[in-house]
Amino acid sequence: MISLLGLVNIIGSATEQAVRYLDHHHWFFGIILIGYMFRLHDKSIHARFSARLISGLMRLGNVLLAIFDRR
Repeated sequence: MISLLGLVNIIGSATEQAVRYLDHHHWFFGIILIGYMFRLHDKSIHARFSARLISGLMRLGNVLLAIFDRR
């Protein structure tokens, strides 16, 4: 029973230290979150442009195939 209370005490102490650390360094995690949001936004923009580029190349390929088929 004493070892169980000791384990609960260690877990509670570690949790308190983690919360205290987050309380003093919340700005750091905010910067990380903002950077991650920009990264997701950037990936979505690149995916959109890649999709447009691929669809444009596919249309261009179809046009080129149609031109070569006429010859």
